[in-house]
Amino acid sequence: MKVKGLAICVALFMALVFSACENTNSNSNPNANANINANMATPAATPTATPANDRATYSERQAQEEREKAKSNQETIGDTLDDAWIHTKIVAKLIANSTTPERKINVDVVKNVVTLRGTVDTAEEKAAAEKTAKDTDGVTKVVNQLKVAPAAKATPKQSGKTKPKY
Repeated sequence: MKVKGLAICVALFMALVFSACENTNSNSNPNANANINANMATPAATPTATPANDRATYSERQAQEEREKAKSNQETIGDTLDDAWIHTKIVAKLIANSTTPERKINVDVVKNVVTLRGTVDTAEEKAAAEKTAKDTDGVTKVVNQLKVAPAAKATPKQSGKTKPKY
């Protein structure tokens, strides 16, 4: 029912937008449309529904694709649609968050329990990844197995000259 109502609101809004774009008549009375605009209901702002951010539209086909990607990254996703959706959301959030090195973090989701594995550079990155997982809808528990190991600094290059061994 909500979807039908939303679709009607969107259709009306689009019709209004297109009719406004085509209206070339100028009105010398700026208040002429005030009563019309005051009586029109404006649709509530709603986020764009996409499979990546709307569990209701996440399909089994998308879940299977996510499981295949996870498997290639040595990650585990349970058999439920919820597990695949949770994995999708967490990975997307980690990629979008500049303080979490997603490519170094493996995300396993089984029965709504998330396990984070891998190595990060700082304790802040570890904490940020855990918070990201905990703040994801549907997650019941987070097991943070991330290890903190600062990235090795590059050693200065030695000159091309080598000392002869005698």
